[in-house]
Amino acid sequence: MQQTRRHILSILKERGEATVDDIVAELEKRRGKDITPVTVRHHLARLQQDELISIPQMRHRTTPGRPQHVYVLTELAQAQFPNNYQRLAASLLVGIRQHLPPDGVNVILEDVANIMANEAQIPDLPLSQRLDKVVEHLNNQGYNASWESCDEGYILQTSNCPYHSIAVKDQMVCDMDMRFVSSLLGIVPRRLSHKATGDETCTYLIPNKSN
Repeated sequence: MQQTRRHILSILKERGEATVDDIVAELEKRRGKDITPVTVRHHLARLQQDELISIPQMRHRTTPGRPQHVYVLTELAQAQFPNNYQRLAASLLVGIRQHLPPDGVNVILEDVANIMANEAQIPDLPLSQRLDKVVEHLNNQGYNASWESCDEGYILQTSNCPYHSIAVKDQMVCDMDMRFVSSLLGIVPRRLSHKATGDETCTYLIPNKSN
């Protein structure tokens, strides 16, 4: 990414929100040279095209003058900054295993999977139409999913695992993900391939009898 746009994202991350004038002033401090509001607006337009900043909102001044547009980061932009989510999740899983019996762990996993599936709000549709909705939701969650028909029914495939770095170390995450997919589909599929064990994709067979 162009360096000025990186600076703009960093400014918005630190401030929470900023106007063009705010960004111009901060960029001049960081770069030690002038930059025009027109140039900043050009960079903001590019960042908005990339869905890294939201549609600007109007903010009225406390002093005389025209209202100004206020810019904030989108969730997509927030995800580009370093975070500790993976380590936190891995530590939580270790703690759960240490303090709960296997049955208790399974109850928690099932609850988490059901909560995630309920948030998706997949309607009760014929399976082929439901698969469209399931794939759309999985893609929004970063799974890179697709489905196709086969002689036995349907194949659901995901080529990216959002939890891969944890799943390769702890099968518990895969168990939760299987419950999640099953809840989305409304039926327990049969797993044909598994990324955590070295396959290129996670692939599920949903047989014809599920229709």
